[in-house]
Amino acid sequence: MMGDYVAIKLSKKVNTTPVGTIVRTLWPVEDRHGAKVCLGALDEFEGVSASELVASVAPINTRLEDADEIFLRLEDPSQAKLLEKNGKFLLTSLKQQLVGCVLPSINPLSLTVCNKRFRFRIDHAVTHGSDLTDQLNKMSLSDRMFVIINSTKFTLLDDTKAAQHGHQQRMYSLLNVGGVDATIAELKELLNVAYGIDNEPASSNPENNGTVSRGILLSGVSGVGKTMLVNALATHYQCHVVRLNCSEVFSKFYGESEANVSRQFAEVFEVHPKCAMVIVEELHNLCPKSTATDIVKRISQHFLNLLDSLHGDVRGNRTVVIGTTDNVDNVNPLLRRGGRMDYEFELPVPDAIAREAILQRILNRYGQTLPVEDVRAVARITHGYVGADLENLVSKSASSCKTIDGDSLMAALQHVKASAMREIMIECPNVRWTDIGGQDELKLTLRQIIDWPIHHPEVFERLGIKPPRGLLMFGPPGCSKTMIAKAIATESRLNFLSIKGSELFSMWVGESERAVRDLFRRARQVAPSIIFFDEIDAIGGERSAESGSSVKERVLAQLLTEMDGVSVLKDVRIVAATNRPDLIDRALMRPGRLDRIVYVRLPDNAAREEIFRIKLKSIPTAANVDIAELVRRTAGCSGSEIEAICQEAALKGLESSFDVQQIEWVHFEHALELVRPRTSPDLLRLYDEYLKQHQ
Repeated sequence: MMGDYVAIKLSKKVNTTPVGTIVRTLWPVEDRHGAKVCLGALDEFEGVSASELVASVAPINTRLEDADEIFLRLEDPSQAKLLEKNGKFLLTSLKQQLVGCVLPSINPLSLTVCNKRFRFRIDHAVTHGSDLTDQLNKMSLSDRMFVIINSTKFTLLDDTKAAQHGHQQRMYSLLNVGGVDATIAELKELLNVAYGIDNEPASSNPENNGTVSRGILLSGVSGVGKTMLVNALATHYQCHVVRLNCSEVFSKFYGESEANVSRQFAEVFEVHPKCAMVIVEELHNLCPKSTATDIVKRISQHFLNLLDSLHGDVRGNRTVVIGTTDNVDNVNPLLRRGGRMDYEFELPVPDAIAREAILQRILNRYGQTLPVEDVRAVARITHGYVGADLENLVSKSASSCKTIDGDSLMAALQHVKASAMREIMIECPNVRWTDIGGQDELKLTLRQIIDWPIHHPEVFERLGIKPPRGLLMFGPPGCSKTMIAKAIATESRLNFLSIKGSELFSMWVGESERAVRDLFRRARQVAPSIIFFDEIDAIGGERSAESGSSVKERVLAQLLTEMDGVSVLKDVRIVAATNRPDLIDRALMRPGRLDRIVYVRLPDNAAREEIFRIKLKSIPTAANVDIAELVRRTAGCSGSEIEAICQEAALKGLESSFDVQQIEWVHFEHALELVRPRTSPDLLRLYDEYLKQHQ
């Protein structure tokens, strides 16, 4: 019947070898006798010319299927590099010539562009109205015929990209994302509604435009897993991904930057009705809070307009835009209003339970199985570690030994530190309680205040005890106040942030207060942690009525707010040291701030003896060196003065001869004459009076 499709089987005249099949439409032609078959430029039959072919017409016995997507493969893989930049143009040209045609699955396709011939073969196709099972069953059939329609999409397969895609499928899986199960569940609910998986997409009905959010903002510190989570969601939904890279958007030519953004969103509309996801990493670079320059202002506004257009265009009813940022405060506020990025999720620094889940998934990827106790022990002491740090930890352990175990992970901890701690000035102490002589009662008090609430929170919760927030150590100079704070951090395995007053002050207005805010924000991120203020009297000096606007007083006001303000300092302990407690502002000493006071006294006889034994371990001494006599003659000396006596004696022995083997008593006699106690009785009385007032 005229207008029907027929199959024309072509073979060689000489030996009747079949060379292929084409599909044409029956139609009468005036002034012509006999049947004619027109071969197009796209028909390719292994170099056989039309004069060497014979055709036989037969009805089509197979069902013609409207193709949603045709997957092609280059016969010459070496031509793949030529299509890296112009592949999209080539496939568009191919589609324009094939719309309305019928393609047998076994036929090759040929296209000449710029005197370069490209030969393709159909790998497989996705047709309209069939489910995944039908597609898999039909994929291997060789007698299928596809009708090319306007919505048919041509995709070029690349073995390299296919291998990379397979790797991404294994790498970016929701099964590999640990510690954020609740966030994943919420995101899946939102995406199911936005993609219309459980129901019809809301925007497909014009009356429902704008009822579904199509913008999601993920925030969190660097390395917490924002990118991995977004990629895992894209893999889970098998959606078309468009990555909006800020570095590729900006252009020096007027209007081209906006065109680059529009081009990315146009790709989303082209793939409709397939689900699409626009991923914008470092969103604060594309839409910053401060739009000082004209180009940033124009791009920000253009991006906002495109985001709004998703609600007004039916082709945007299966699109979701997900942005990531390190700090939501740096993002344009107009982007965070309703109808745009109105769903915000913060990925926090993982706690011990989340770190255990992340470690288990990383170890599974490495094909390693560790006892639960070993994984839990590592998770318990990796305070402040994010997912990237834990990945680095396992990688470092795997590089040092073939089989990962608890010992290798503990050894790798010496080389891998929390990335959040690298951005601030910190001190990594390695001081033990055994390095500090005496002060046994003080050590027990510090453990009760700092160590016990963090490592045994269930006991405090059961007894209804609220752990103290801060601790002030005061005493004469050189009495190991700083060493004690370091020992607390080392023994309790807490992150230790050491701050001196001069590090917070700045000549620029507002910078000093910002430094205090950033310090406490970072401490919360890497909690449990200790903030140690050395010589806090330089920061928290008592305020006067005359100079209420000085930098020092503004910093103190910010410090008071952070210590006991709206933001909760959970698992963050504040330790301060000073030798002039009388100069500290009274507001710092009230309950809820520095609510525990410890007097670090001059070492007594037992403490001095222990200090001498610790210091003389590394100094070879003669038999005539009497430690008891040293203890008796150093009454009133601080720990640092005792250390100075030992060092001075060693230097005196070195003066006598470079070949000296032992330090004699005469050298200590010289050191005792040179180093005298420097703590005045008046200062000791001041400490006693201060302690009586605050007990």
